[in-house]
Amino acid sequence: MENRNTFIAPSLLASNFLQLGREVEMLNRSEADWLHLDVMDGRFVPNISFGLPVISQIRKATTKTCDVHLMIEEPEKYAEEFKKAGADLLTVHYEACTHLHRNIQQIKGLGMKAGVALNPHTPVHLLENIINDIDLILIMSVNPGFGGQHFIPKSLEKIRQTREMINHHKAHALIEVDGGITLDNAATILDAGANVLVAGSFVFSAKDPEAAIKALKHA
Repeated sequence: MENRNTFIAPSLLASNFLQLGREVEMLNRSEADWLHLDVMDGRFVPNISFGLPVISQIRKATTKTCDVHLMIEEPEKYAEEFKKAGADLLTVHYEACTHLHRNIQQIKGLGMKAGVALNPHTPVHLLENIINDIDLILIMSVNPGFGGQHFIPKSLEKIRQTREMINHHKAHALIEVDGGITLDNAATILDAGANVLVAGSFVFSAKDPEAAIKALKHA
């Protein structure tokens, strides 16, 4: 469907880190809207990825939106540094934030858009009291920490519930979905109410990543 307002956010976690400059150049040429940057601390999730220095370099190499997803504990300690590194949108996990409203205020006060991510086991209604304060809800359709996992089917119902909640409260938040997205399920995910598709393995493992991005963009 060509009339969708769909944003494609390739996840650099699946890219070739030895060729990171070339990977970003490819994304700049492509129909990708955002660059999705996964930061993992080895505590909140059982993996460690990359951090501030890498994001700073990526920021210098692109004018596209840097969509930073913090899979870390105590994200409030680093929010200002991620702003300095070039994050346009900073997403924290509901499960990692004891004072989530304060986290959101901090992010927006620093001049970034604020997102909240939900793990597969976390119900969407827990965001109802802050739905009008956030710019993005990230539905994790796999368990966070590793790429290449299969989409959890129950996520479709969570996307629908999130869309209903946003509409009910006349909120403006976008719905982003991350995990196991391919051309086989992209249209179904968008039909459920998603706006932003994060794709890692599907893009960077493709023979023609730019064509893969284009296919998702027009799913």
